[in-house]
Amino acid sequence: MLTNALSSLWAEPRATDAPERVSRDWVLVGVLMVTALLEGVLRDDVAWRPFATIVAVGIAPVLLWRRTHPLACVVVAFGTATALGLANLLGGAQSVGLNTMTYILVFVYALVRWDSGREIVIGMAVVAVAAVFGMVTDYTGPTELFGGLAVLAAAAAGGAAFRYRAESRRRAVDQIRSQERVGLARELHDMIAHHVSAIAVQAQAGRAIAGQRPEAALETLAVIEGEASRTLAEMRAMVRVLRDGAPTEYAPRPGIADLMSLARRAPVPTVDVELPDDLDELPPQVDAAVYRLAQEALTNALRHARNASRVMIRVVEGAGRLRLRVTDDGQIDPARSVNHGFGLLGMTERVQLLGGTLRAGPAPEGGWTVDAELPTKVRR
Repeated sequence: MLTNALSSLWAEPRATDAPERVSRDWVLVGVLMVTALLEGVLRDDVAWRPFATIVAVGIAPVLLWRRTHPLACVVVAFGTATALGLANLLGGAQSVGLNTMTYILVFVYALVRWDSGREIVIGMAVVAVAAVFGMVTDYTGPTELFGGLAVLAAAAAGGAAFRYRAESRRRAVDQIRSQERVGLARELHDMIAHHVSAIAVQAQAGRAIAGQRPEAALETLAVIEGEASRTLAEMRAMVRVLRDGAPTEYAPRPGIADLMSLARRAPVPTVDVELPDDLDELPPQVDAAVYRLAQEALTNALRHARNASRVMIRVVEGAGRLRLRVTDDGQIDPARSVNHGFGLLGMTERVQLLGGTLRAGPAPEGGWTVDAELPTKVRR
């Protein structure tokens, strides 16, 4: 287990959310330099006063690179601390260095927070060597020993905690983005299926009347051209988002009020839409879902209902529920009963996510029925 943990740590990549150097970094460095200078001048018991003061003031600017080069900063800071300990040992002085230099603990935090696993291991080894050397050269008792180790461990633990928190947040954001991309893929499927079905119906109608009314066939071709152009434009916009997350502009999401645009008197099958007169304001997700459900059900009817003459889309509201019912009078395609396909699966997922129910299947009086119920108040 320990070997696996070390292997996992060794392979850990650098944190990806390291911020750029900001104004507060310069303020921090300035405050530390002034503090070290004042301590070096005002304290009475500073050993090797000029040298210790210059070292404390000189290392402070290294903090500006603690996020971009954490390992190098740790080597500089704790290498200097080791050098001070060596000077203490050779020169016979006691406690060479200023109290202000405790800011080097920030480098330990930055190492664990921002660097890769391999560099964390190397950097913590450098810190351990410096800590052991400091204990040997300046041992003052077990209380100070364990206290110093606890502070050092707290700095590393703080870096690890904030790194884990940021990673958890990043994964949550990635998951949300992935869910959104799945939703966009479903929207793309619904949109393409609907438009292509409409194009197919128009093409069939144009072929049927081409011999008798050539001018009507030309009008049908114009409709097909417009429908195909809109489909291609919408598809390109969505595919660009799915491919690389590029921002794009969207028209307002269609809702229940837009269902009337699905109605038609020709060609066969005709499509009738019935909406309530006093429909209450709905949550946007329910409003959009009803339109997409109706669009998908209509697409399936145009594709699978053989010899259908009429498709009925009806929306009813009452008792805190909204009911969408789409029926056709065509003959049942056996493949439709056996294989529901991705379209019906997507419809079911939409309804279930909003706390509703969906039933789809042959109607007792013939034809196919899609019956969905959605709550008019969606729990947050």
